[in-house]
Amino acid sequence: MTEATDCPDGTGEADLGRALRALRRRADLSQRELAERSGVPQPTLARIESGRAADPRFRTVERLVTAAGGEVAVGVPTALAVTEPTPVPHDEMRDEAGRRYPAHLDVWPVDEPRDWPGAWWAEWYRLPPERYPLPLPPAAYELNRRYRDNRRWGDEVRRTAQVRRLVGDLPATCWRYIAELPDGQSVGELRAHERSPHLEHGEWHPGMAEREMVLDGVLVDPRYRRLGLGRRLVTALLAGMREAGVEDVAALAEGAGIDLLLACGFEIEARRPAALRLGRPGRQSYK
Repeated sequence: MTEATDCPDGTGEADLGRALRALRRRADLSQRELAERSGVPQPTLARIESGRAADPRFRTVERLVTAAGGEVAVGVPTALAVTEPTPVPHDEMRDEAGRRYPAHLDVWPVDEPRDWPGAWWAEWYRLPPERYPLPLPPAAYELNRRYRDNRRWGDEVRRTAQVRRLVGDLPATCWRYIAELPDGQSVGELRAHERSPHLEHGEWHPGMAEREMVLDGVLVDPRYRRLGLGRRLVTALLAGMREAGVEDVAALAEGAGIDLLLACGFEIEARRPAALRLGRPGRQSYK
C-alpha cells in the first residue's frame, strides 16, 4: 500500500498534493468522486492538491488517502517509506488558464486535428490549417471511462508484451515468432519458411539470392489487434533475417494484411496475384 509520511522540512504540502493526484489516478477517481467517498468537500481537496492549503488537518488527509486506496503513516523514517504510485504523466501540463488537467484522465498534447477527438467527426485533418473552423486546444482527454480504460489497457499491453522466436523442434528452415503477455499467454504468432529461388525458378543467374524467406502468415488474437503486435512480429522476423544473411522475403496478402505489410516496408508486386481462393464446386461467390 502507498504511505503518506509527514514532512518536517516544509515540502509536505507539495508532496501531499502530488501523492493525492497519483492516488486518484491509480483509483481512477475525479476530485468530485474522491470528495464523495471521503466526505471531504471538493474545494478543500482542490486546495490541498494545489498546495494552497496552509496546514491541512491530519484527519482530513487520512480520510482522503484512505478513500483513494492508500495508507497514512506518521513518523516513518525516510528509508522505510513506501514509494508513492506512478506520478501523473501530465502533471506539469497546464491549460490556457494555467490550471492542471484532471489527474485521473489521460491527457495528451494536440499538435494536429488527428489528436483532437472533437475534430474527428468533421474530418478536419483533410483541411489546410487556415480553414480549421476553430483553433486547436493545447491538449485533449477522454471523458468516457470505458474508452479511457480501453486506452490504458492497450498501453499496458504494448508496454508488457514480448516478442520472441521459438526454436527447438522446428526444422532449421522454419521460422516462428510469438507475441506473449507476462503471464505466458500467447496473443499473436508469425510463421515463415526459407526457400531456394534456384529451385523455384529452375535456373540461376548472377546476383540471384541463394536463400529467401516466405511469410506464411501473421495471426493476432482479435481482442489484441490494432495494438501494433502484428507489426512487432514482422519487425522481429526482418531483424532475424538480417542477422542470418537473408535479405529477400515474399508474401501473399489481402485486406488489412496488405496494409500491415506496406507499413512494414513491403512493396506490392503488380505482376503477381494478391490472393487466390479455391472453394466448393457450385458455391456462390459474393463480390
